[in-house]
Amino acid sequence: MRKTFRQRVQIAKVVTLVFVAGGLATGYVLGCALSLRAATNWLERYAGLTAAQDDASLAEARSVINDLNAVPYPYCSDAEIAYYRGLVSRSQYLKDAGRIRNGKIDCSVAAGHPARTIALRKPDFRFEDGAVTYSYLPTVRSAGPGKEEFLQVGTTYVAFASSVPANPGPFPMQISASFKSADDKQPSLPVSQLLLDNILNWTSSGAARMDETVYATRCSSQQFRCVTASAPVAVVERGEIDVVKGTTTAGGIFGVTIGFAFSFLFARKRSLHQQLRRAIPRNQLQVFYQPIVVLATRQIVGAEALVRWTDDEGNQIDPEVFVKIAEERGFVGSLTKFVLRRALHDFASTLQSRPGFRLSINVAGKDLVDPAFLPMLDESLRQNNVKPESVVIEISEKSAAKSEAAMEAIRILRRMGHSIHIDDFGTGYSNLDKLLYMFADTIKIDKAFTGVIGTESVAVAILPQILAMAKSMGLEVVVEGVENDHQANYFAPDSPQLYGQGWLYGHPVTAVVFQGLLADNLATMFAAQEPATQDTISHDYITQKPDAEWIVKPGALHIVPARVA
Repeated sequence: MRKTFRQRVQIAKVVTLVFVAGGLATGYVLGCALSLRAATNWLERYAGLTAAQDDASLAEARSVINDLNAVPYPYCSDAEIAYYRGLVSRSQYLKDAGRIRNGKIDCSVAAGHPARTIALRKPDFRFEDGAVTYSYLPTVRSAGPGKEEFLQVGTTYVAFASSVPANPGPFPMQISASFKSADDKQPSLPVSQLLLDNILNWTSSGAARMDETVYATRCSSQQFRCVTASAPVAVVERGEIDVVKGTTTAGGIFGVTIGFAFSFLFARKRSLHQQLRRAIPRNQLQVFYQPIVVLATRQIVGAEALVRWTDDEGNQIDPEVFVKIAEERGFVGSLTKFVLRRALHDFASTLQSRPGFRLSINVAGKDLVDPAFLPMLDESLRQNNVKPESVVIEISEKSAAKSEAAMEAIRILRRMGHSIHIDDFGTGYSNLDKLLYMFADTIKIDKAFTGVIGTESVAVAILPQILAMAKSMGLEVVVEGVENDHQANYFAPDSPQLYGQGWLYGHPVTAVVFQGLLADNLATMFAAQEPATQDTISHDYITQKPDAEWIVKPGALHIVPARVA
C-alpha cells in the first residue's frame, strides 16, 4: 500500500519524537553517570587533601617529639612543661604534649599533673622505629576542636590534629577515617560508621558506590590511616545538576538532529529520483504505444514507445520530469534499456511479420555517449530476432549535436540499419546542415507548431519553411500533436513522405490495446481496396491473425498479403 504524503509526515514526526525522547533519556542517564564520576573526582580530591594534611600533621608531630625527647630539663618539671608549652604554641598541628611512663600520663601541657593513673588502650598503629599511635586518650582534655591523634615515642607523647579542608566541591561531603591496627595491618573500627565492610580496600586508595552513597578513600603515605569522603547519590545529583541538565539538553538536541536526519533520509528515500531508481529494476514503469500513421490515408505504419510512471503516492509524473531526473542522476541508461526491452518484448512478433512496421524508441543524449548503449541495443535486437531496420531511434536536436562522440554513435546506428528521427524539430539549436545531411532521415515537427495551426501566431509561418527544407533534403516528416481534422488537413494530402501522430489517430495505449487498433486499422484499409483483394482473404482472417499474415508498407495505400493460409 502506498503511503500518502500525510502518512509520511506523520511517520517522520513520530520517528523524530522517538529519537528526541531517546536522546533526552540517554542524556539524562549519561548526565547522572557523569555527575557520579565528577562527584567521585571531587570526593577523591577532598579525601586526598585531608590525607595530605594528615601526613603534614604526622610529620610535624614526629619532628617535635624528637625535640621533646632531647630536652635537658628534669622529668615532668615545671621547666620541662614550660618548654613543651612553647613548642606546642609554635607548631601548626600540635594540640598537647607530655610524658607517659608505666602506662600512665605523668604530666602534659594541657592537663598539668593528672591526679590519677590513666590506663592506655591498645595502640592503633605501631611504627618500625617503635613509635605508636592512639586514636584517643580518654582522660586527656582536648586542646582544640575535632578528634585528635596521639603519637608516643619513648616516654614522650604529643597530641595533634589537622583541620578538615574547606569543601572544594559543589555539594557537602562527609569525612571519616580508619586506623590500621598494630598487629594485623588491617583497619580497626572506623571513627565513623559510614565505612562499611567490602566497600573499599582499606589498605589502598580507591572509590566505590554502595546502595545510594558514593565513597572515595585516600590513604596516608605514612601508612598511618586512610581518609574516606562520602556523599549520598541524591546530594551528588543535585550538586551536579548543571551537568545533568547539560547532557540531557545535549541528548535532546542530538535526538532532534538524528530525528531530522532520519526524516531527511526517509524523504530522500521517497524522493522522485530514489523512487524512480527503485522502480526501474522492479518493472514498476509502464510502456504505452501511440500510433504513427500516413497522413493521407491514416494507415498505421508505426508506433512510438512512451514510458509512463506513477510514483509511490499514486501521482503520475510527467515523462519530461522523470527522464530529466534520470539524466541528471546518471541512470538514464537503465531507463532506456527498460523501455527498449519492454517494447521489443511487446512487438517482437509484429516486427518480425511486418517488415514495414517500425517501432520508435527515444534515446537520450547520454545514451549516445555511453559505451554500453550500442552493445545493449544490438544484444536486445538479437535476442528478440528483430532487425535494426524495424527499430527507429528518436533523438533530440540538442542531444544529437552535443558532442562528436554522439555524432559518431549516430553514424554507427545508421550503418547498423536504424532510421534516425529528430524529435521535437524546431525547438533545438543543432548544426542542422551537418546533422540532417549526414545522419537523419526523418524530422518530427514539434507539437508546439501543430497547435498554432488556425491561429494568428507567427509560428504558423515556420511550418511551410520546415516542410520545404525537408522536401529539398529528401527527408520524411512526422507531424506531432495532431488533435483534429483541421490540423491534419493543413498538410498536403498527396505527399507520401508525411506522417502524423497525435490524439486524432490514437492516444498512447498498452500493447494489447494497440494490437487491437492495428487489426482494426488493417481491416479498414483492406476494405478500401478493390474487391479482388477482398476475395483473397476473409475479413475474419484479418482480424484474427493480423500479426502473422500482413505486411504494411509505410507511405503506401496498398496492403500486400504476406501469405495465404
